[in-house]
Amino acid sequence: MKLFAKLSLVHRFLLIGFLVLLAGMALIGTWVGSQIETGVISGTGIVTNMYLDGAVSPHVQSLASGDRLDGADQIALDRMLSGSHLGEHIVALKIWGRNGRIVYSSADPSVVGRVYPMELPLASAFAGEVRSRIVEKTELANEFRNQRWSRLIETYAPLRAENDRSVLAVAGFFQTADGLEQSVHAAQLRSWSAHGAVTLAMLVLLVTLVRKANDTIATQQRELSEKVAQLTALLTQNEHLHERVNRAAARTMALNEQFLRNIARDLHDGPGQGLALASMRIEALADVRGSWEHSVGRDGNVSEDFRTIHLALQSALADLRAILRGLQLPEIEQLSLVETLQRAADDHQRKTSVAVPLTLDNAPDTAPLPVKITLFRVLQESLANGFRHGGGRDQRVAVTGSAGQVSVEV
Repeated sequence: MKLFAKLSLVHRFLLIGFLVLLAGMALIGTWVGSQIETGVISGTGIVTNMYLDGAVSPHVQSLASGDRLDGADQIALDRMLSGSHLGEHIVALKIWGRNGRIVYSSADPSVVGRVYPMELPLASAFAGEVRSRIVEKTELANEFRNQRWSRLIETYAPLRAENDRSVLAVAGFFQTADGLEQSVHAAQLRSWSAHGAVTLAMLVLLVTLVRKANDTIATQQRELSEKVAQLTALLTQNEHLHERVNRAAARTMALNEQFLRNIARDLHDGPGQGLALASMRIEALADVRGSWEHSVGRDGNVSEDFRTIHLALQSALADLRAILRGLQLPEIEQLSLVETLQRAADDHQRKTSVAVPLTLDNAPDTAPLPVKITLFRVLQESLANGFRHGGGRDQRVAVTGSAGQVSVEV
């Protein structure tokens, strides 16, 4: 089986096809040979019977009025078999009467008058049929076993009355099969040769077709293997690119948060401090100017202008601080994932006075910083949008973790 598995498709087909066609050729050839033998034997029996019917029938007409042959008819039959060309091929001749009694036997006259069971060939002949078959030496009667023949052709043929063509008797004769065997063997040899040539032609045609199909399949397999190799290389390259993109996205997010933190710090330390100082000094100047104008009784328009400028600076400072709170991310590097999400919910509650319940289901304790930043921003923006558009009614957060993944539902 291992050797067979190593063979190519063409060689497998050639081996199996040869065995199958050889077996089919053997079966068909054997059957055709047997049919040829049967046909030749039947044809020989019929031809011989036609000759015997003309030669023997005139000598059995006495059976129409009795159950025995006349002495003259017996002598005529003996002369016909011993002194003619027919006698060289007819080994023995027996004639049965209608009651199954033997009325003539050329090989053993002692059996004349005996009655034997009427077997199928004899009964078929009395019914008007001609039956022929090959008889092997082991099947021959005792008077033939010591002869030189190994096989004989046994034929049973009806002998008819001359007036009404009714069956008067049955002639059973044995003839040599030497020439017949040569004819049968020659016909079988021609049949086997024809079958072999046709089988070989079929095998060559089938192998040619299979070889072409195998070449096509092999070419397609090579092309497919090359495409699979290319796709595998592209897939590996895409995986590397995907990993690089993920790492770049994480670095970008961290850098972005760091950039926002720097902007918030710069705004707080720079313009924020200047606005706060300006607001404080203008407020002090406004108080001094108000006291002076009150003491001298002058109009207080200048004091009101100072108050207006002070209020504008206070409003700008409040807006700037609000912007700073939005830009600056809380210190979440040391927080766990759950603490980060809780911090986002708490910040939203401080800004809006709306409590948001947080439900946890198998949430992981630790996560990379980019993941925590992303979840914090997503939760912060989602809660803010919900409050802005829906007033924060029935807001809740569900966090679920499974197989290295985190799902946040707002």
